[in-house]
Amino acid sequence: MRIDLNCDMGESFGAYTIGADAEVMASISSANVACGYHGGDPAVMRRTVRLAREAGVAVGAHPGFQDLAGFGRREMRLAPQEIEDMVLYQIGALAAIAQSEGVRLQHVKAHGALYNMAARDRALADAIARAVAAFDPSLILFGLPGSELMRAGAACGLRVASEGFADRAYEPDGSLTPRSRAGAVIHDAEAVVRRAVRMAVDGIVAATDGSEISMHVETICTHGDTPGAQALTRALRAGLERAGIAIAAVAGPRP
Repeated sequence: MRIDLNCDMGESFGAYTIGADAEVMASISSANVACGYHGGDPAVMRRTVRLAREAGVAVGAHPGFQDLAGFGRREMRLAPQEIEDMVLYQIGALAAIAQSEGVRLQHVKAHGALYNMAARDRALADAIARAVAAFDPSLILFGLPGSELMRAGAACGLRVASEGFADRAYEPDGSLTPRSRAGAVIHDAEAVVRRAVRMAVDGIVAATDGSEISMHVETICTHGDTPGAQALTRALRAGLERAGIAIAAVAGPRP
């Protein structure tokens, strides 16, 4: 059995440092690199891609809303064409930097509010999928299992990869618990590892009301900006490997 372990990273910008990317990189198989809208800047993007290349980690674009102050976690109401253009722009920016480092992009994963809105809004999901397909139809689109984003990606002929979140709480309908609620982010390393192993092996995660949600996942996410991300991600990888689960990028190495 194998699973991809991905992390949102490259979210520092200017004088501000967010996350421990260099330390976390050793424990993951795919990196979702911020593209300058919700976080990141050209220098950070290039540095993060270089770190991923050196660690043998696959690289994906992590486009979000143009909202540095809100870290891309505030919902914005934009027309589908604006969403499509915004996502295409960010993928292209990261792809140019990746090319300069001898790296091809593996995947695209929307960030924050954009990701959560696309899970339930088909028009927005279609816009994201169109942008990905227009840029490179071989890119893999990450999203919540059974979401509108996964359906939109498949309709565009993209390969889609269902994603689970080891360090986030779930609502009974399979959506992520809003970060505004207590307990939305899980910090206990043992609990995170147990949830990840159960997702990978049994395809099940417990919701906030105690019910169990069935979900098949190909990739599991951890967050680089979570306090203690280095130790948490290291424990997560070790726990998965102890359970007999190999950690490998969704598409394998793409030099």
